[in-house]
Amino acid sequence: MQSLWVLHPRAQFLKISLGVEKLEKYNPAEIEVKWQKRWEEKGVFKAIDFDKKPKFYQLEMFPYPSGRIHMGHVRNYTIGDAIARYKRAKGYNVLHPMGFDAFGLPAENAAINNNTHPAKWTYSNIDYMIKELKRLGFSYDWDRLVITCDPDYYKWEQKVFIEMFKRGMVYRAKSTVNYCPSCKTVLANEQVEDGKCWRCGSEVIQKEMDEWFLKITDYADQLLDDMKLIEDGWPERVLVQQRNWIGKSKGAFVKFKIKDRDEYLEVFTTRPDTLFGVTFVSIAPDHPKLLELVDEEHREEIERFVKEFKKGGRDFSKEKEGVFTGVYLINPVNGEEVPLYAANFVLMEYGTGVVMAVPGHDQRDFEFARKYNLPIRKVIHREGLSDDVDSWDSAYTEEGTLVNSAQFDGLDNEKAKWEIVKWLEQKGLARIGYQYRLRDWNVSRQRYWGAPIPVVYCPNCGIVPERIENLPVKLPENVEITGEGGSPLSKVDEFVNTKCPVCGRDAKRETDTFDTFVESSWYFLRYCSPKYDKDIFERERAEYWMDVDQYVGGIEHAVMHLLYARYFTKVLRDLGYISSTEPFRRLLTQGMVIKDGAKMSKSKGNVVDPDDIINQYGADTARLFILFAAPPEKDLEWSDEGVEGAYRFLNRLWRLVYKYRDLKSGDVEIKGERLKELNYQIHSTIKRVSSDFEAYHFNTAIAACMEFVNYLYDFEPRTEDEKKLYARALEELLKLLSPIAPHITEELWSLTGHSSFLIEEKWPEYNEAFTVKDTTTIAITVNGKLRDTLEFPRGVSEDEVFKKALESPKIQRHIEGKEIVKRVFVKDKLLNIVVK
Repeated sequence: MQSLWVLHPRAQFLKISLGVEKLEKYNPAEIEVKWQKRWEEKGVFKAIDFDKKPKFYQLEMFPYPSGRIHMGHVRNYTIGDAIARYKRAKGYNVLHPMGFDAFGLPAENAAINNNTHPAKWTYSNIDYMIKELKRLGFSYDWDRLVITCDPDYYKWEQKVFIEMFKRGMVYRAKSTVNYCPSCKTVLANEQVEDGKCWRCGSEVIQKEMDEWFLKITDYADQLLDDMKLIEDGWPERVLVQQRNWIGKSKGAFVKFKIKDRDEYLEVFTTRPDTLFGVTFVSIAPDHPKLLELVDEEHREEIERFVKEFKKGGRDFSKEKEGVFTGVYLINPVNGEEVPLYAANFVLMEYGTGVVMAVPGHDQRDFEFARKYNLPIRKVIHREGLSDDVDSWDSAYTEEGTLVNSAQFDGLDNEKAKWEIVKWLEQKGLARIGYQYRLRDWNVSRQRYWGAPIPVVYCPNCGIVPERIENLPVKLPENVEITGEGGSPLSKVDEFVNTKCPVCGRDAKRETDTFDTFVESSWYFLRYCSPKYDKDIFERERAEYWMDVDQYVGGIEHAVMHLLYARYFTKVLRDLGYISSTEPFRRLLTQGMVIKDGAKMSKSKGNVVDPDDIINQYGADTARLFILFAAPPEKDLEWSDEGVEGAYRFLNRLWRLVYKYRDLKSGDVEIKGERLKELNYQIHSTIKRVSSDFEAYHFNTAIAACMEFVNYLYDFEPRTEDEKKLYARALEELLKLLSPIAPHITEELWSLTGHSSFLIEEKWPEYNEAFTVKDTTTIAITVNGKLRDTLEFPRGVSEDEVFKKALESPKIQRHIEGKEIVKRVFVKDKLLNIVVK
């Protein structure tokens, strides 16, 4: 038989027999392409709607098509693929799709820098990234590919927006944006560098614009309450972040009368117990009533302060600053006049935009009062706290009893909170209420590369939504993107000029596009029926597949994406599209990939290109290292030595199975110590790996397989029964490693004489009785320190263990000449001998 010697990427010469499909050495480059092609031809990863098997929807957060995948992607998708392959082997009907979050600012920047259209740049990147993902052998159903910049995708979110518009779930309001006066355009936060425009270097100002908002705040309580539905499957730290982001606070709305006017300013406070300590009140610079309140004497200074505030925005790292308005308010609890200050730290978006200031018991107010020489009053006392507030270095913010608080003196401050509110309620000056940190979702972006907001401005009818039958409102292709002069869409006359969908007269289109978080808030539903052309998705198929059983992605998406996806699912439920309340049953947030002590990034120069690893070692090595180097939820420290070690293990696996490839498994009567031990190793390994896979402890599952390989290397089968059982051990080993290293295991499965796909084999089962040895190892300790380990028959008595322990030279050395005063025996595990 003729042979051909070829150079392997790892600089090893391999002999390949011509005409015979048999490799003598591990060649990942050849094996991986071969099996990826066969899997695709057979369609083994296609999900079957309404199959009789139990369903399992495995999903990883889809990528932005930046051009190349990075190691963060590889880790995310490798974890998800291991889960999907495992669940498939366990008998589930698995949906494992992939798509691309394709709208976004980077495509516009690329268009400006490279003089290319964003669509061309995006789709070129998608084509390249699909090839990269396929090289890694991920088990995606590519027939369900979803690309969010496709009009057949975004037309449906336009439809949902229109339905929300008609139900009063969206509104248009003024919002402050970053604006470059020189470029005459709105800037994203990431385009503002040290307060200047990233393109021209001009100072960025804050500008008010009319923008579109979704009423996510209407769902704040649902978003909080429904956490009980997912708390068993989501990391607690993600739920904590979402709770904090929503920020529900119980407090009181309290009315402060404006001096010499029959008007009130209302504050929201969570500390009504400190109302007697109010010495001034702060108002947001962008509060709509501020300029109405000030007199001519103070107007110029206030207007200058507001202008500076709008120019610089709200930067909380800056020093707290304020200006006296000339206005006094009346404290409702004691009738005192307190000055009103415009302050740069007050949020118009939280509460009422007016905040009572208690410098004695709030650190920010304390610093402000010291700076502007305002009074500080003590109204909460604890033992040892000085009455001389001038001697204080900071505000007292702990619990205590009330002082200087009239009839409430001596009350515990927690109890006093609601006693004071109750008292003010009787006067019509307060009410208990709730506030949320969560703001309504601003979905307007002054960008080209996004889904157009389907709204028309008609001189006759006002603001009206587009007709649903006219969707999608498509992005025009003949657009010039310069980064200057506002939204590119506003310059395309054939897009802007339209007919009113109500009266048919000339009208103008909205030129803002949706925030890209809108697309990623429902893509998981579109995967259920991606080619359905009658609605957003086919309800029957969505009801079959939803909810997502396991979602995998980065912790950095804990709030924005994950919160918006939960909200949008509830909206679609309320619009009658689906019965699901929560989109993701379980969430796994994988850690970062670290190299040289920092997260991999181009700016740090510590990036490892996945293509380089695949070219040099193969996809299975990359997958094995990713899963072995750290538990999924922990950060992974990149190690070239670790990659080499993973490659060596796969070569070791190859040599082991290749050596015994002609052995055939069969029924064996388990008798004799060697067969019992081999059988024990098979069943105990299956048990360990199965348990680890259920908990997604892939690193320890791999470690168990490595130990099993070491054992099999040392065990050389002699008898026919040993060869049959050994062949079964190899089969089970390949099944256990298949979700982790699918290409090499599939090739070895074929080389051992199997005509079926390994991917279609069932997960191995173990017999609990065979996972327990007839013998056990008992630790012998003296005064609590381990001195020896001895083998005994399981169930051995304490006396037998003690007798044999006394015969051990290691034990004799530590008890010689000493008195044995006590024995502590744990059956089948430990004997502790206490001596003095």
